[in-house]
Amino acid sequence: MTALLRRRRRSTVVVLVQAGAAVAMLVSACSGGSPGTHSGVASPSARTPSGTTPGTTSAAPGVTTPYVSRVAAAGPATSAGGHGGAAGNVYAQAGPGDLAAVARQARPMVYVPNTMAGTVQEIDPATFRVVRRFRVGAVPQHVVPSWDLRTLWVNVNNGNALVPVDPRTGAPGRAIAVEDPYNLYFSPDGAHALVMAERDQRIDFRDPHTMALQHSLRVPCRGVNHADYTADLSTLVVSCEFSGKLLVVPADGSRVAKVIDLNTQHVPGGTAASTHGGVAHSVDPGVNSMPQDVRLTPDGRTFLAADMLANGVWEIDASTFAVRGFLPTGAGAHGIYPSRDGRSIYVTNRDAGSVSVLDAATLTQRALWRIPGGGSPDMGGVSADGRSLWLSGRSNAVVYVFDTTTGQVTHRIPTDAGPHGLAVWPQPGRFSLGHTGNMR
Repeated sequence: MTALLRRRRRSTVVVLVQAGAAVAMLVSACSGGSPGTHSGVASPSARTPSGTTPGTTSAAPGVTTPYVSRVAAAGPATSAGGHGGAAGNVYAQAGPGDLAAVARQARPMVYVPNTMAGTVQEIDPATFRVVRRFRVGAVPQHVVPSWDLRTLWVNVNNGNALVPVDPRTGAPGRAIAVEDPYNLYFSPDGAHALVMAERDQRIDFRDPHTMALQHSLRVPCRGVNHADYTADLSTLVVSCEFSGKLLVVPADGSRVAKVIDLNTQHVPGGTAASTHGGVAHSVDPGVNSMPQDVRLTPDGRTFLAADMLANGVWEIDASTFAVRGFLPTGAGAHGIYPSRDGRSIYVTNRDAGSVSVLDAATLTQRALWRIPGGGSPDMGGVSADGRSLWLSGRSNAVVYVFDTTTGQVTHRIPTDAGPHGLAVWPQPGRFSLGHTGNMR
């Protein structure tokens, strides 16, 4: 069945990790609170973004023109194989104010890692002022809540370290030597920390507390960095931005079972890596896709993968893992965040200086929030009450705060150079799957 092409940009690598019996353990434990080509090519047509909400501007140039492009065909979304969950909301346990007991002990704070400055700054969300600053080493990329919500980990990429932060006090602890921690995720049962060793082309499975190495999986792609799990927590999808591919990996991390090459999916309006600049100079020869953040839609049917070169998000069927379509959002599509009520999905367009608001049910763009005067919205998170969206301004040494009701930028908070994967804490949810707060 031919699917609709929505909008796309940049290469995505998806790693699928089967959690098996560990999922049952996870549900039980958490209920108490605390390079190949995918087959099947079709030519679907794209929908245009729908209108905007009050207080927002119209879609950016290049976003509203319909087009037809080659994209892998996928059947109708189903819950076959346990990958469904369409009837509910996979983020239902991460609704407004639904904080776990351990998360309630945390001091409300926004943690900003500054890649160029080698620092972390803490912003009080009540006053919007920086209240603490500490050095961590070369190129801190993300601040990641641990699976058990008791620790925040600063990923010091070039410094080869993970620095723990006590969320009750905001105080950093002693750094742990860990090779190449670009990003950090956790297995659904909490038994493993998954270090995305981007430059070393590995996913390192480590003890989630001591970070001792358990085993490594070498991946057949470059730029492995972002990920999310299926609704049943059995499969992990990971992006490889410099190769533009998706990977499928068994739960034990013993092998790569499948590779999906996004470079074979062509849509007009993309940005050539040779002309993009920035990190795009690192992509493999011939690459036209540069996938970034990966997130599951609230209904559990679709993975969205933001593509910085394609300037939009890929839609990947969460049951078949076939490319279902592409949705153009804006230049440099980068971060993806579901709203607290599960009705909206926020996509940051770093090069366009905007945020696309998608209808989570229809996957159409219903609003575009522009940063007055331009900007570089990158990574961040939604506040616990769902009323604000915090984003780092990667190239502008600033943090933006958006009102999620009006779409207006209410605050610009100056930071050190190169703010990246900031974490808003605490966040609702029973446990963290990693990144800046992939909560379930």
